[in-house]
Amino acid sequence: MLIQTEKSLDDMKYILATDVGSTTTKARFFEKMDDGWHFVVSGETPTTVEDPYEDVTMGVMNAVREVEELTGHSILAKHGGGIIVPYEGGKGVDLYCTTSSAGGGLQMMVTGVIKRLTGESANRAALGAGAIVMEVFATNDKRPVHKKIQQIRNLRPDMILMAGGTDGGTISHVVNMAELIRSADPKPRLGTMYNLPIVYAGNKMARHHIENLLEKDFALSCIENIRPVLEIENTDPARRAIHELFMEHVMSHAPGYDKLMKWTDVDIMPTPAGEGMAIQLIADRYKKNVLGVGLGGATTNIYSIFDGRFVRSVSANLGMSYSICNVMKETGINNITRWLPFDLEESNVRNRLRNKMIRPTTIPQTLEELIVEHAVAREALRLGLEHHKTIATKLKGVRGEVAFLRGITTQAVIESYIDMMEISYIAGTGGLLSHAPRRVQSLMIMTDAFQPEGVTMMFQDSVFMMPHLGVVSTVHQEAAWQIFDRDCLVRLGSVVAPRGEVRSDEAVMDITLELPNGETVKERVKGGEVKRLELPERQAANASIKLHGDLDLGAGSGRELITMIEGGVVGVIFDGRGRPLALPEEQDKRKNMLAEWIRSLRMYPDDVITWG
Repeated sequence: MLIQTEKSLDDMKYILATDVGSTTTKARFFEKMDDGWHFVVSGETPTTVEDPYEDVTMGVMNAVREVEELTGHSILAKHGGGIIVPYEGGKGVDLYCTTSSAGGGLQMMVTGVIKRLTGESANRAALGAGAIVMEVFATNDKRPVHKKIQQIRNLRPDMILMAGGTDGGTISHVVNMAELIRSADPKPRLGTMYNLPIVYAGNKMARHHIENLLEKDFALSCIENIRPVLEIENTDPARRAIHELFMEHVMSHAPGYDKLMKWTDVDIMPTPAGEGMAIQLIADRYKKNVLGVGLGGATTNIYSIFDGRFVRSVSANLGMSYSICNVMKETGINNITRWLPFDLEESNVRNRLRNKMIRPTTIPQTLEELIVEHAVAREALRLGLEHHKTIATKLKGVRGEVAFLRGITTQAVIESYIDMMEISYIAGTGGLLSHAPRRVQSLMIMTDAFQPEGVTMMFQDSVFMMPHLGVVSTVHQEAAWQIFDRDCLVRLGSVVAPRGEVRSDEAVMDITLELPNGETVKERVKGGEVKRLELPERQAANASIKLHGDLDLGAGSGRELITMIEGGVVGVIFDGRGRPLALPEEQDKRKNMLAEWIRSLRMYPDDVITWG
């Protein structure tokens, strides 16, 4: 939602955005120049949410003070008075906004009547609002009542989202869930000085009963039904209500946030919600389907905008530092070592990952360590996308609801609408991706994990600005896009990958590229090959790609594709490995193949380790 500031959007000159993370507070300073908005400089300091500081504004001021030192531009008011707004007399900024995930971010519990119906819808609404969903409770989840009460009591969430029932339908199941919550009497995570917020987004005919049960002891808000009818999912009102209550109840009781809220021009936004807003900027500008990922130390966030529908998933146990051993546990050690082009004992790999978990701020010191981390990243992203597909599903219909209400047990079939052939753009952010020594490394990590099909353009966040620009876009979308496009998004290049099985060394595709300089390049890609062709950022080439066999690039099985292919800092990757991607089982053959891909793509310095 746009706001009115003291200056019109056209008159703005300076914008400051911060992200108060769990460990680091990051400030980004933006300026409007003759050719539009640009990123100027950043400041980063430790977050001060915990003892002995217990005041997030101290970390914010430290980060902004670093910006002041680097630019000579005065931003902070005297005596800890906050941010000078608006810009006047050579001091201050015209807009200050922030995101936050300090203190573990927004943690929620959700409820529904049927887990695969309204339970999933409530889960999607909470995730889209930037929450970590601690647990989903439903009438049909088969847990004994006393166990549900005990678990609800022990969770201590920041907020509860209740859904269930279509408008005008049965109310008994929704009321039963409200009675469970009242019996459990859960307390908020940040203390007992305020009532736990509950958002009710279920059958409107049950509101009176819900109010009688919960209004006295909880901060209850009743909004539009998430599933007014079974064929429609309406999550936007729930997301808006969650954001409002996040500010009113949760943030206002976190250390120092009461002061920070007075400094900002717009509501504080959960960091994942800001990241999701930035991914949506790409979809809004290009009018195409987009897949995004935020690969963090503790979590992996996957975002998709598919046919205009936005969904976010959080894999809270998949990350590259605190949760790196969980990735190993979930995927298995063999799925990690299959990406290594050299011999390394499984015990050695396990110990490396354990060391990373207990020393999460360390970075790889050798090329071997870097490649091991990249192998783990592939698996974290792969598992994250699998999890995302279980949430990005078609709505479960009438038959499941009717069967439940009649006491018939059914097994719901999960069918995701995510089709990699229909994804035009993939964007990645997070320390490992943004700080990869070579850009081709992050491109191939995402390619190997997500296995894009057809022609897919790959983006990368250059300096972790997506949350900042996401919250800026709620006020000044054009400024956010200009900065995003010029200074944040790195265009890695396009990946061309046909769908279907291939045979080793047999022709997969014949490529003819007409480059911008008039030169024509012809290449043949065989089964198992990956080739890299140079094509600079913001340049495009006319391409004619003839396929062999029944492979498909989006034009149909075996049909030639004539299209325009965008370049990037990596260029264009022609992937002849087939989909789904399968690595050889035989160890020496697999290592040799990985080594050949690395050499062909120039992923790592091949004079440091003897590959294969």
